[in-house]
Amino acid sequence: MEIDDLTPAEQRVWRAFATGTTVDLRALGEEDGPERTVRAVVLRALLLNGPREAGEVAALKVLGARVIGVLDLSYAVVDNVARLGYCRFEEAPRLAGAQLGYLNLRDSVLPGLKAARTRIDGSLRLTSCRIDGPVYLGGAQISGGLFLDDAEISGADPDEPVLQLNQITVDDDLCARGLRARGRIRLDGATVAGSIDLQDAQLSNPGGHVLDAESLDVGANLLGRRLRAHGRIDLRGSRIPGRVDLMQTTLSNPGDTALRASSCVIGELWLRAGEPVVGRLNLRRAEINQLHLEPEMLPDQVRLLDLTYTFLTPHEPAERRLPMLERDDDAFDPHAYEQLTAAYRRVGDDRAARLVQLAKQRRHRGTLPWYGRLWGHLQDATVGYGFRPLRAAVWLLSLLAVGSAAFAQHRPRALKASEAPEFDPVFYTLDLLLPVISFGQESAFAPSGGYRTLAYVLIVTGWILATTVVAGVTRSVSRQ
Repeated sequence: MEIDDLTPAEQRVWRAFATGTTVDLRALGEEDGPERTVRAVVLRALLLNGPREAGEVAALKVLGARVIGVLDLSYAVVDNVARLGYCRFEEAPRLAGAQLGYLNLRDSVLPGLKAARTRIDGSLRLTSCRIDGPVYLGGAQISGGLFLDDAEISGADPDEPVLQLNQITVDDDLCARGLRARGRIRLDGATVAGSIDLQDAQLSNPGGHVLDAESLDVGANLLGRRLRAHGRIDLRGSRIPGRVDLMQTTLSNPGDTALRASSCVIGELWLRAGEPVVGRLNLRRAEINQLHLEPEMLPDQVRLLDLTYTFLTPHEPAERRLPMLERDDDAFDPHAYEQLTAAYRRVGDDRAARLVQLAKQRRHRGTLPWYGRLWGHLQDATVGYGFRPLRAAVWLLSLLAVGSAAFAQHRPRALKASEAPEFDPVFYTLDLLLPVISFGQESAFAPSGGYRTLAYVLIVTGWILATTVVAGVTRSVSRQ
């Protein structure tokens, strides 16, 4: 390409390339005027075979240009830095399969970006860009960082993802603070060596996925404070050894799953100080070291089957934690109760641990046949399934008082008057109540009439109390 064939604006860009000088066209005429118009073929020619000067580093640095035509660098090898900031592209650049040194499109307006399987040795900056079409970066390899801070991305086709980052590899951070995306973001199978920053982002795709990040592999953290997501976030099978920070977030997907983190391995999950989640929360089979979870944020449906966690904060009374175990599609999951019990025991709250175990037995009772439920009600009423042993003492003392008073008023007949010991109503009642202890009273005296019925009731009640106490205490001791 000859320099004589170029417009004045293109000539400025051509001459500045060899020394890497920045050409700022923003002060020249209207945005769509000829003074700021640069053909894409000129930019392509510079990047592939532009002029060089000895001792200088060539680079394409243009601000405020209107780029007409398609900037097609598909499968090209470009060693030069390319900075096209505050530019307006009439056509979506094509960078599929290209090898680039560094690409900065900050504050530009684009109808889309086609850069699947691109390899960038430095960073890719799309900060504050407005992109009115899909962005294809699937399978790209970026040795630096990927910057999408304050970018705005939307697409015309609701069935097509607006941002395709599936299978991408980023050797630094993926920064997307304040990102505004209307449509689906694909991040499944991606590998990010640093952190993913979605703080203050606004993601909207009502009724569909806003973030599809299955099998995501993050080296550090997933930061989402003040994130507003209207649609489904899917992190199934992801590995995030650091922190998943969802403090002060708004997660909404009515009638469907709002957040799915099933089968994930996560260092810390923070779900606090935000609005209640609208939709389902799915943490099934996840492994979380520290779960920061406020009861106020929990939705009506919480799926916790086989969820494993080590610590649960903030410390809340068992009465505030138990409702989340009852929202798993009405399914009884004993593992969830054991996890909550273990969390309370780690911080030394034995009372809360006992309450959780008691709630577990009551929930399990509803799954039993009628005779099992009857026996369960009996254990619950008498000794609280062994977790309230003082109840047995209260029952025994009450029955002892009733029996002693009754038999003191109506002394039973001695079977052998010459051999019978002196009658004692208290020890006689104890003989009836305690099946394994004998004071010699029960075998020496025989009540009659209604008092015989009372004696039978005391004997049966004593056996029931003894059996439930033994069963409850055995269950309690076996869990220590």
